[in-house]
Amino acid sequence: MIVTIPIDGVELEGELLVPDGASGLVLFAHGSGSSRHSPRNNFVAERLRERGVGTLLFDLLTEAEDQTYETRFDIPLLTDRLVGATRWVRSRDETSDVSLGYFGSSTGSAAALRAAARDETDADAVVSRGGRVDLASEVIDQVTAPTLFVVGGNDHQVLELNREAYDELPGEKELEVVEGAGHLFEEPGALESVADLAAAWFADHLE
Repeated sequence: MIVTIPIDGVELEGELLVPDGASGLVLFAHGSGSSRHSPRNNFVAERLRERGVGTLLFDLLTEAEDQTYETRFDIPLLTDRLVGATRWVRSRDETSDVSLGYFGSSTGSAAALRAAARDETDADAVVSRGGRVDLASEVIDQVTAPTLFVVGGNDHQVLELNREAYDELPGEKELEVVEGAGHLFEEPGALESVADLAAAWFADHLE
């Protein structure tokens, strides 16, 4: 279902798909320069729905905002948009009571972690794919939701940043390294590994 999400005076386009009897709903935070049409995130989202988990893929920025480099990397703004989408989900009768998770990619992972650190979102689980988790370093110790970091073994700089952030996470956590994969998980079987890891994590933690 195509939806329009009103947040702070703008309207953001999204796609909300919730399987019958869904155990929870995952909001996707795409990386800067990407959108709800990200083929990688859509691949992961399809795998989640196969496991009975609903998905919301939406644009964090309007078309005009996405033309500006500074806005694309405005992590506090992206976080506010994700929190706003969370409020919107909670306001809908059919999704008001479901368990919620965040799936963040690259810079979107920073927004996902920052949103999860806010008490109002009450996030139940977080998964980060190749995340710039260092951009959430000042709040990482406030993320109590079970959190999974998935990083490519050949994505050396991001892997080091994830290891440092992982040590600061206070709650249930795992760091999975997909050997031989780079930042975009374009290698054969790499994205499938990400999708399977994420689907298992959310299926276990969203009830």
